[in-house]
Amino acid sequence: MELLQGRIRDYAWGSRTAIAELQGRPVPSNGPEAELWLGAHPGAPATVQRDGRPVSLTELLVAEPGHWLGERLVGRFGTRLPFLLKVLAADAPLSLQAHPDAEQARAGHAADVGRVNYVDPYHKPELLVALSEFDALCGFRDPGESAAAIAAFGVPALEPVVAALRDGPAGLREAVRLLLSWPRAERAGLVAAVLAAAEAGPASADAELVRTLASGYPADPGVVVALLLHHVRLAPGEGIWMPAGNLHAYLRGTGVEIMAASDNVLRGGLTPKRVDVDELLRVLRFEVLTQPVLRPEQVEPGVLTWPVPVEDFALHRVEVAAGSPGVRLTLPGPRVVLCRAGKLTVDDGVGVVTLDAGQAAVGTAAGGPLTVGGAGEAFVATCGMH
Repeated sequence: MELLQGRIRDYAWGSRTAIAELQGRPVPSNGPEAELWLGAHPGAPATVQRDGRPVSLTELLVAEPGHWLGERLVGRFGTRLPFLLKVLAADAPLSLQAHPDAEQARAGHAADVGRVNYVDPYHKPELLVALSEFDALCGFRDPGESAAAIAAFGVPALEPVVAALRDGPAGLREAVRLLLSWPRAERAGLVAAVLAAAEAGPASADAELVRTLASGYPADPGVVVALLLHHVRLAPGEGIWMPAGNLHAYLRGTGVEIMAASDNVLRGGLTPKRVDVDELLRVLRFEVLTQPVLRPEQVEPGVLTWPVPVEDFALHRVEVAAGSPGVRLTLPGPRVVLCRAGKLTVDDGVGVVTLDAGQAAVGTAAGGPLTVGGAGEAFVATCGMH
């Protein structure tokens, strides 16, 4: 194991406290800090020290793929780290978005010469585990519930959307198409009408959501699209799993996120950025998500995981009590370890690293089982191949 220096992304929706507090830096930070990236994605690769200078993990993987990744991983994913670990800290809503599946990503990247929608040929399933109370929109809820919620606002212009939703799952696609294709000149009026109804009517979770989103996006039909989705409030330790085609948005909170190493995003609203309605409709899966919240499973004392059906990644949480002999983990390499709290030692039989809260380490496929000692909490990211 060796120390890994992550990269902070300063997106406007980021927190000025969460990541700085995690790393023990002064609060507030000088600007928004949205994500801490701990991986080898070319958009912001983490670094390790070599001869007194930082070298990107991406560069090391290409130079020595067998050492870092192992032959089995190289055969499956090529000379790249298939996962990206992040700390995500949202003080304001992110865009409504979805990600393509593997086949869509390959075909889209090959056809998208300008790299407008598909910047790489990889899918991007995601798992987020809450570190604080975390609000998110995740997956379509029952269309009947959505129809009732929108009808309750009593906005005549939305009657075709309500009618489509009353057709059940078959009408979901049409409802989304109607909203995302709303005439641009009429969008502000639509959101204003829904907001006025939310403020005049009885208190409800849907009315609160409209008020929150309309304050930042007063002319964005994504405010209404959000009413088609589950609004979940995660407790620390709970997760949400976002497979391909799942429309979702983070609203507020701090979490650890692990995903396939891709940056393919198709947006559907709550953003000033480009929305490609036709491509989004092609990628979305218009299915009801029956259980959006994923709860952890204990795999051994002190070790939790959130099982997901992909080979690209797996995430484990390790808690080590003071005075204990530590926790031993047999997980495939390479591995990225983030210390969330306390002071920990991480030993893979090749090297030993001591981590304070907010620090991370990386180990190659050549390492053996991990032993995590000291006292504290860590998240361990690996590939999901067994």
